[in-house]
Amino acid sequence: MSRPIQALINLSALQHNLIQTKAMVGAARVWAVIKANGYGHGLLRVAKALNQADGFAVASVEEAILLRQAGFLHPILLLEGLFDEAELQVVLQHRLDLVVHSHHQVDWLLAHSVKEPLHLWLKLDTGMHRLGFNEEGLHQALFRLKHHAPHFKCHLMSHLACAEDDHPLNQQQYQRLLAANQTYQFKLSLANSAAIQLAPTMHLNWVRPGIMLYGAGIAPQHITHFKPVMSLVSRVIAIKWLAAGEGVGYGQTWFATRPTCLAVVAVGYGDGYPRHAENGTPVIINNLRVPLVGRVSMDMITVDITDHANQIKLNDPVELWGEQLSVDEVAQHANTIGYELLCGITQRVKIKELTQNEV
Repeated sequence: MSRPIQALINLSALQHNLIQTKAMVGAARVWAVIKANGYGHGLLRVAKALNQADGFAVASVEEAILLRQAGFLHPILLLEGLFDEAELQVVLQHRLDLVVHSHHQVDWLLAHSVKEPLHLWLKLDTGMHRLGFNEEGLHQALFRLKHHAPHFKCHLMSHLACAEDDHPLNQQQYQRLLAANQTYQFKLSLANSAAIQLAPTMHLNWVRPGIMLYGAGIAPQHITHFKPVMSLVSRVIAIKWLAAGEGVGYGQTWFATRPTCLAVVAVGYGDGYPRHAENGTPVIINNLRVPLVGRVSMDMITVDITDHANQIKLNDPVELWGEQLSVDEVAQHANTIGYELLCGITQRVKIKELTQNEV
């Protein structure tokens, strides 16, 4: 029998989440963000399940090429645009849409006699201060593009820095984007997953859902409408009793205060489970919620099952996150975010797509 750690992928949940997202945004069109190997779920399987999205958003030409080679004809947006002037030929060949965030990218575009229609999403830095033009730079870039390449189809986008919070910067960024667009009346895109859920006025023409499609990063008022797509599961591989006062694991960071029954589970940071998950991080064993104790090892964790010792046995199923335990809750106990856990599943974890009978 092989090592029991698996990532179960429920593609029907992914399709359900897209339907819920579309219901939220009304007439706005949807860029389904599937970068980073579909947030760890598998680029092509995710794209197939999200076939009803209006377009796909990715981080690299390589991801876009894989989608085209698999037969996807959707608009595909490169969220960071060109990394190198030589990529432009590939962009044209595969009919990709480009984010343009810097003057050097404008230089690359104008250095070539591009005759084909090309959709450009110019990025305005409204307050994130990562990528994007300031307002003066945006107008300069647009003047150059319209003068030298009037056949380019231009749009305007920005990215919210604090969308998860009721932060005054959100409205400032929104108003800066609208103000910059007064002259042009371009199609606009601003809303990420958090803004889709919390700020309906910011949906504009195109939204960019990412983490919400995978059933994570869901606001409390919407939690019942979305389903987790990935369940990380394993099994109990050993059970043992400790005397009061005995320590567990590397560094002996946890000591038993009573006679304690431990379950050892086949999962560790070598699989993508967070090494910094703290004592008390919840784990589901045989449908019971029990606490992690001791440090996470490369291949194993230890869990205190004393209160359920008569209900848990060798080889019982374990859920590290999924339908019964949110990846976001686990992430909080590890001082990180659900994005990192989903994207961090390693190659040695077997991926299994659930059939309709298994869902």
